[in-house]
Amino acid sequence: MQGYGNGKLYQHVLQSMMLVTTGFLVSSSLGILLGILMGANKRVEAFVNPIFLTLRPIPPLAWIPLAIVWLGLGNSAKVMVIYVAAFVPAVINSFTGVRSIEVPQREAAAMLGISRFAYYREVLIPGALPLIFTGLRLSLQASWTTLVAAELVGAVLGLGSILNQAAQDINPAMILVGMISVAISGWLMTQILAKAEQYAMPWRA
Repeated sequence: MQGYGNGKLYQHVLQSMMLVTTGFLVSSSLGILLGILMGANKRVEAFVNPIFLTLRPIPPLAWIPLAIVWLGLGNSAKVMVIYVAAFVPAVINSFTGVRSIEVPQREAAAMLGISRFAYYREVLIPGALPLIFTGLRLSLQASWTTLVAAELVGAVLGLGSILNQAAQDINPAMILVGMISVAISGWLMTQILAKAEQYAMPWRA
């Protein structure tokens, strides 16, 4: 059997999870890096922050037409939109995490004369980790929300494609199947992220 909406349910789920994972990993990695650099270096903040504040108010869904024009209707456009949605929470929370580190900790590290690499590894990143993971959870949520909207346009496979096809067919049962599949997929990825958080911060387990 071909399934519904050009594929079987597991194919739609795998397609959506692949897109979310790709966009989330790229955006969160770059977002965390930028947030840490902005929080730790006033010059980087002065250069990047005005650009970031200018682009930040643009809703992720507003990038869909531009992504289609630039990258077509394929997966790349959807990953780009997910990237935009997940990038902002990762930057903001990483930046806030670094800035939330207490001054005595910074002064103690400076007094001990540790290298810059050790300062980032032993002080900044561990101190910022709680808020970094808060940003990652928000980024993952934004990734799924944006993916479903992005897949409503020009997607052959994916849970958003199921929802779009079911709406056109006036098929409430299939709409519920798509919604439940999104919920379960998002929950599974959230549990994986929670395990990563426990591994990265065993002292909070």
